[in-house]
Amino acid sequence: MRRALAADGYEAVTIEGLAESAEVSKQTIYRWWPSKAAILGEALLEGTVPGSDVVVPMTDDLGADLRAWFTAVSAGLARPEGVSLARALIEVTAADPELGLVLNERLAAPIREWVAERIARGRADGDVRADVDAAAVADEFIAIASYSALIGQPLSAERVEETVVRLLRGIAG
Repeated sequence: MRRALAADGYEAVTIEGLAESAEVSKQTIYRWWPSKAAILGEALLEGTVPGSDVVVPMTDDLGADLRAWFTAVSAGLARPEGVSLARALIEVTAADPELGLVLNERLAAPIREWVAERIARGRADGDVRADVDAAAVADEFIAIASYSALIGQPLSAERVEETVVRLLRGIAG
């Protein structure tokens, strides 16, 4: 499923094609999964998720760290596999809201962890106000990265800069 998704996009993936690739009958596929959304969901729950493997080391410069994160994640999600994944997640969530929530949380967890740690460091350094909600900031990160993936375009250096400047203005200590 993941290979087909990366190669052709979610809309081009068919149960027939998956059955052929797996050398099983279409009925065998339907015996285990009710839809291609369910197959994608299981594949993503069991494997690595594109974009979740981005590692951005933290430095003493909050702004530089935010710029590095947006640049790395945006570039990764703008790859064909990231674009297909973002679009497929929308379809999976529409077809199976419960599975969509689980998958979206799995994608969001590494981002939430990174943001929480970076916000905590920023507070300790006096760069971030004590009342800043790290979960809300993480949601902003997720929204911006998701949009970038949906349109298949990495954030430009100018957009990254404007985003970071606005974010820093809102959370500054």
